[in-house]
Amino acid sequence: MKKVFNLAFAIALLGCNNPQTTMNALTKEESNAPSFSLEGRTASIYTSADTAGYRLLETDSGKGFTDMGQPKETQVCVFADPSKAFQTIVGIGGAITDAAAETLAKLPAATQDSLLNAYYDPAAGIGYTLARTNINSCDFSSDTYNYVADNDSLLNSFNIAHDEKYKLPFIKRAMAIAKGKLKLFVSPWSPPAWMKDNNDMLHGGSLKKDFYHSWAEYYIKYINALEKQAIPVWGLSVQNEPMATQKWESCIYTAEQEADFIKTALGPALEKAGIQDKKLIIWDHNRDLIYQRASTTLADPDVAKYVWGIGYHWYETWTGSDMMFENLRRTAEAFPGKQLLFTEGCREKFSMDSIHNWNLGEKYGMSMINDFNAGAAGWTDWNVLLDETGGPNHVGNFCFAPVHADTRTGRLIYTSAYYYLGHFSKFVRPGARRIAVATNRTDLLGTGFLNTDGRIAVIVMNKGGHDLQYNLWIKGKAVAINALKHSIQTILI
Repeated sequence: MKKVFNLAFAIALLGCNNPQTTMNALTKEESNAPSFSLEGRTASIYTSADTAGYRLLETDSGKGFTDMGQPKETQVCVFADPSKAFQTIVGIGGAITDAAAETLAKLPAATQDSLLNAYYDPAAGIGYTLARTNINSCDFSSDTYNYVADNDSLLNSFNIAHDEKYKLPFIKRAMAIAKGKLKLFVSPWSPPAWMKDNNDMLHGGSLKKDFYHSWAEYYIKYINALEKQAIPVWGLSVQNEPMATQKWESCIYTAEQEADFIKTALGPALEKAGIQDKKLIIWDHNRDLIYQRASTTLADPDVAKYVWGIGYHWYETWTGSDMMFENLRRTAEAFPGKQLLFTEGCREKFSMDSIHNWNLGEKYGMSMINDFNAGAAGWTDWNVLLDETGGPNHVGNFCFAPVHADTRTGRLIYTSAYYYLGHFSKFVRPGARRIAVATNRTDLLGTGFLNTDGRIAVIVMNKGGHDLQYNLWIKGKAVAINALKHSIQTILI
């Protein structure tokens, strides 16, 4: 008998739209591999599928494992090996931008509560544990702003009152629902215009060296201001997309410039302020250049000592089936002491006509499975909420989000991306370690995790146009499962 996962998802199915790290990447320490036995365990299966209409639905439970020796070539299998453990997961979530917060504020109170619970409640929703927000304005802000008066290099006028209207209340509510388990990292799109060589927060330009120390102190003041309001900050990235000259807020750093800024200004500033424990993230741009950036920026040990990890996006690698996942593997292999963190991704060029396309979620599933298998320690989507236009956005760069709000009617629209993300965030909790998973059919993609409570979550995506019967095989035992076409499943053991 099929069981609805929870009330929110039951409503969604009826047509209403409410529904630290101890090891890195591919580094293995077999002596630390967890012991594991299937004795007394059964499998529960949660499914989201296009044509069947399933949305995080428990489609089977209590399935037992039976003996299965050497599989034949003709038998479709997903192989999981919990004795081989890899990186530890820090969290999965999305960005709380000005656009998301402004959109939420336009909704009825009950709808706001529904959205927040759907994202951040680990029982009633999908239990996000990671969040990102913008320092100063970004493209997904309604205006261009910063927190100081022009030419105030001493930052005496620093004030985050702009964020107190929408963004900070959203973050506080999300953290409360997540019961203190929401890690927040902060990212700048641009310093104030007067700190840059183009005297403009938009259109690229670079930070003037004369303002390295003022800009470094700016991060410290922002972090301290949030924490004074009971918003703990887990980490920060140096610069969003440092090789992109955009019509919106942007700032260019070469790898050498980023290293110099960290070594001479930002790293020492964090240390002096006593917050060197905040996770410092470099690059924060696409997979295509990630190895070059890591190898150049981290070449100097006096830079590397400040850096926790390497952030990356998917935009230049969105098309095609590969999406340059091998670049992540090379980076994980070469820098086993640093973490890989997906810091941003979304489907661009919003159209309401495409909002129910199932392939939106499938791109998320493909990226997340391959990213984790390549060594990612966490995964952060872009805007958690946008309106019926794919905004607000002050430069017309409209995008998709997992959830859209029609602010004219107060209705929420959950896209397939929300459910694909949920198959990870709900069942793969912070502290989980990725385990070895492989499949023997190209249409089946898989990854798996051992949670701290001892439960295993194996995630299997069927990207093909036909149903596939497969055996989930673990240490000589197997359970038979049906993967519907264009579906994703979490098998919880």
